[in-house]
Amino acid sequence: MAAGQKTIHIVDDDPSVRDALSVVFTLEGYTVCVFSNAGDFLSATRAGPPDCVLLDVHMPGKSGLDVLNELETGGFPAPVFIISGQGDIPMAVRAIKDGAFDFIEKPFDADTVVERVEEAIAAQARRPAQTGPDPQTVPDTLTPRERDVLREITSGATNKEAGRTLGISPRTIEVHRARIMEKLGARNTADLMRIVLAGE
Repeated sequence: MAAGQKTIHIVDDDPSVRDALSVVFTLEGYTVCVFSNAGDFLSATRAGPPDCVLLDVHMPGKSGLDVLNELETGGFPAPVFIISGQGDIPMAVRAIKDGAFDFIEKPFDADTVVERVEEAIAAQARRPAQTGPDPQTVPDTLTPRERDVLREITSGATNKEAGRTLGISPRTIEVHRARIMEKLGARNTADLMRIVLAGE
């Protein structure tokens, strides 16, 4: 495990989820901080951001979406995974639109969660070195993550390949792709390519 002393923050009001994730990431060499509510977590981030956050959607008081909006407003640099139940997928999709890095669906497999977190941290570390999208006239309405996805799409990557490169799931790539097409007024991928090429 080459995580070094990476720090992960786990925010969930369910003690069994906090304990399970804490054990898994501690064994993988992470420094783990757990929080049972949004307020304590947000206070802790003022001292400096962790390398990754696992954030439950449903919590008393401030929800995961409320927390996400606060983090986005402050330009939070670490990838944030939303933890959601099977019935929360539409909410998880909304969270991605609001800036979440990806979502983890309950019940989750510990090895898969660790792998996705490691991919996310690696992708985040690569990101500052990346240049902007090739098309110079991409509208400012696209978020930095949507620009990353657009770059992958226009280079011919599949959802799976783009997800691997960016450290997010193919399902999340689909969400971003749909959002990009909506913003650019593209009806399908071919149409999207024409719009991008016409703007070069």
